[in-house]
Amino acid sequence: MIRRRCVTLDPALFRPEAIDDESKALIESIKALGASAPPMQTMTPAEVRARRAAMGNRGPGGQPILFSENAIKRTIPGFDGNEIELRCFIPREVKGAYLYIHGGGWVLGTNDSSDARLEQLCNDFGLACFSVEYRLAPEYPYPAGPDDSEAAALWLAKNAMSEFGTDRLLIGGDSAGAHLAVVALLRLRDKHGLTPYSGAILGYGFYDPGLTPSAANWGDDAVILSTGSLQWFSDHFVPESRRKEPDVNPLFADLRGLPAALFTVGTMDPLLDDSMFMHARWVAAGNPGELDVHPGGVHGLTGFPTAVGKRAVATQDAFVKRVMA
Repeated sequence: MIRRRCVTLDPALFRPEAIDDESKALIESIKALGASAPPMQTMTPAEVRARRAAMGNRGPGGQPILFSENAIKRTIPGFDGNEIELRCFIPREVKGAYLYIHGGGWVLGTNDSSDARLEQLCNDFGLACFSVEYRLAPEYPYPAGPDDSEAAALWLAKNAMSEFGTDRLLIGGDSAGAHLAVVALLRLRDKHGLTPYSGAILGYGFYDPGLTPSAANWGDDAVILSTGSLQWFSDHFVPESRRKEPDVNPLFADLRGLPAALFTVGTMDPLLDDSMFMHARWVAAGNPGELDVHPGGVHGLTGFPTAVGKRAVATQDAFVKRVMA
């Protein structure tokens, strides 16, 4: 007999006084950086990409991005006759495999943006890590990005044992990459009859292109993201008329039969509700799910070398260890 449990989330996590001084300083520095540039939604995707390239190896919050010389590139076939580049880190002894899908609102980003994190997972846990260079909107709107993510997830599921000697698979992503990871899991289940992944590492996901309340009500105060920039991403990705379709918005999908998942998010992220809602839907579908909320954490919190960021990464590492056990 399964006993009923009352699950509580500490309201103190969401109060302003829970934010430490380091996080407050980071938030103010991000706001100042954002104020020095025109709002993202007033630029074209090409202009935003060019501006980011001109910043050098830095993310949208000014944090450095470290590219690794140890990455191996390979290509796999996509569904549309296209080729998909995977950026790979392969340990000497493979104990599992991890498919990672980068963020960027389906419009921005590249598969080398998380080299340092993937190399750490490779070295610490023996994970063969693969980062997907999926096609970006608006040049390739929906369903191109989901198609490429599905193709990569299917490729790893079919080839991990023969190529790398393991069937212990994890999938994950950050922001829009978390969305694409969930869509890939659903497509593997529904289109291919496969549930090969045993864990999902889902960082500050952008699951609802129609905007959850926290995203819609955030306003113009850009802390990495704003309501306007989130709407800009969605508009380039998919028509408004399709934003409640389960393949576009997994909050509306049947989530049964999916793997254990860890949802990481900060309270200063406009996408806070996306992770909270998806965690609730995940667990309500009978799947193991954990929600890790960090006071003062901004969007992309695991990429910042703050105490909050380090705690979030440590929680993800502990999740990997449990899933791999």
